[in-house]
Amino acid sequence: MKIFRKRKGPGTLSMLYEEARLAPHVRRGLNWIMAGNLFGNLHCAICAGGSAAMVGLAGLLGAGDMEFGLLVAIPQIAALLQLPFSLLVNRTHKRKIWLMTFGVVSRVLWLLFGFLPMLSAVPESKLPLYTLITLLGISSACGAAINVCWFPWFSDMAPMRIRGRWLSYRDMIIAVANLLFGLLVAYLLDVLPVDSKYVVIFLVGGALGVMDMICFAFVKEEWATTPPRMHLFRSMLEILKNKKFMRFVIMWTTWCFTANLCGAYLTPYAMNTMGLGFMQITVFGTVAAAMATVLAVPRWGQALDRFGGRNVMLVSAVGASLTPAFYLLSTPGSVLPTLLHNVIGALFWSGTNLAANGMQLSASPDESRPTYIAVFSCITAMAGTALGTMCGGWFLEACQSQMWFTGSFDRYKALVTLSCVTRFGITFLLVPGLYNDNESTVKDVIRFFNPFKKEATRGFRLRLPWKK
Repeated sequence: MKIFRKRKGPGTLSMLYEEARLAPHVRRGLNWIMAGNLFGNLHCAICAGGSAAMVGLAGLLGAGDMEFGLLVAIPQIAALLQLPFSLLVNRTHKRKIWLMTFGVVSRVLWLLFGFLPMLSAVPESKLPLYTLITLLGISSACGAAINVCWFPWFSDMAPMRIRGRWLSYRDMIIAVANLLFGLLVAYLLDVLPVDSKYVVIFLVGGALGVMDMICFAFVKEEWATTPPRMHLFRSMLEILKNKKFMRFVIMWTTWCFTANLCGAYLTPYAMNTMGLGFMQITVFGTVAAAMATVLAVPRWGQALDRFGGRNVMLVSAVGASLTPAFYLLSTPGSVLPTLLHNVIGALFWSGTNLAANGMQLSASPDESRPTYIAVFSCITAMAGTALGTMCGGWFLEACQSQMWFTGSFDRYKALVTLSCVTRFGITFLLVPGLYNDNESTVKDVIRFFNPFKKEATRGFRLRLPWKK
């Protein structure tokens, strides 16, 4: 049959665009958005709170568990500013100008981070660390405008029926780039002198962030529908009454809270307690996760478009909940826990992230999507990621001060156990109650991933051809 010809994997972007019958300028715009996302993720490979570069810089400046937790939490706390930014976008209908203005300022500040160790020659001075926290706060506050601008902009350009596959294609490209770029960053961190390596690394990271913003200058501003004038109080009431949206917010917030209890501290634990170096963290962490993501994310994208977000979320979240438990097997110098966590974990959390993005868009109406996304980001970032990270830091500090878990089952392993148990429980308690886009079941997703069930893939090709 014709529909079986030239049909392997997730297909190419041009095939997706043909299927959706997108105009040429929309295709170019989506390609520029993908390029911007690529640069943005490479920027985060250096500048994210849990990256090897940030862990090394924070340790050099004397950050403890609570201070490191604060560095991870600050960008999430700044997400509260997404509400006023969404109001600004709604009133002016100028997503591009605000994205470019605040986004570039946010990313330019990262060019300064590598110079912070030079601020004081006084031993054990806290001035560089406090300056780091201040610059991070300003950058994060400006960066709050980015999400409420680009994500609704993308959803107005990409039809629902191709979003899952487009996002999976993007994530696959990003994973390959992270693999190669992570090795380069780790090599530079290992071989460059201490007094210059952070200067070089953060100059590169800041430049990549600026390039992310510049890509959006070439995207035509698209609105699926002209949004009505937003009244914040009325919009908040509307959002609170949207059961489909609020159930997802509650689920993802609690998921982020339990995940970030230990997530931000796994890299410091591997470096400081297990004794792994920058290159080991990169090869058995970033590179291993990238390779697993490349293999898994195209399949998750197909499953998301076919079976809906809830079913994909449930299957992937079960696996992602348990993978930090590999750190319970950790011993000094052992790389196996880090490798297993990142390989097996990426096979599953690539699915949870795709499902979360898809469900976030499908649960928010077109005309008020910036407000919905701002509310979603504020709640999940503040009550989920930031609070979870800070509670994890508090738990570690409390265990250290009270001398709890001082044997082979140390305080980090206790935190990992708490995170895995609570996240696993949250998955089965809250995910089944979410709305799904179609009548498919979890069994359909499991059969889809079963390599011995070839007919499941054939059925997908017959019912949902890529090219008519």
